[in-house]
Amino acid sequence: MTYHLSVKTGGKGAAGRHAKYIGRRGAFESKSEDLVDTFSGNLPGWTSGDTTKFWQTADKYERSNAAVYREYEGALPAELTHTQMREALEEWMQHVAPNKPYEVAIHEPVAALGGVPQPHFHAMVSDRVLDGIDRPAELHFRRYNPKKPEAGGSKKDSGGRTPLALRNELKETRKAFADLLNRHLTANGHAPRLDHRSHQERGLSAEPGRHLGPARVQRLRTTQAQFSTSP
Repeated sequence: MTYHLSVKTGGKGAAGRHAKYIGRRGAFESKSEDLVDTFSGNLPGWTSGDTTKFWQTADKYERSNAAVYREYEGALPAELTHTQMREALEEWMQHVAPNKPYEVAIHEPVAALGGVPQPHFHAMVSDRVLDGIDRPAELHFRRYNPKKPEAGGSKKDSGGRTPLALRNELKETRKAFADLLNRHLTANGHAPRLDHRSHQERGLSAEPGRHLGPARVQRLRTTQAQFSTSP
């Protein structure tokens, strides 16, 4: 497994569909053979625990130029069992979203080249912090009112950071995730082996592994088949 963790944001209108995609719901149910597990947390009361309702409501009421969700997507060690993967991710969500609504999905597709399982996760996180105020759905995503919090939306903890601060935050996040996975590998009898640093930062000359898309995989298979049948 090559270490991988990315963080990106999604805008208004994308959250509901993306949540269905990672959870293999609705139009994406046909892809459910690679779905290992899903869980969520910190959802407002008006959702009744329905993550689709939360994200679709965010799409409806968030400001047009706002980031509706932040997504963490990363590889998981194949040495861990599915239960151990979930335990690691439950701890991770307490680190990145202790008081923010989130949804997590674990996928384990089989690589087209080699047939090796490739476990990974998607975690969608709202930047809206829960503050104990029972707001209705249509109010939850409005602008925060510092003078009268109950009259405005839940406060967002994003924004106001410089590009340098964001880069440093990403480095810290990547290190924290590698450290967490290494702890869980050790706790479950495996050697810790993940390093969040780039090859250059580690003084290595080898190039990081490249992702092979379906078309390239098919070409490689065709080439291999031709060589195997050559006289």
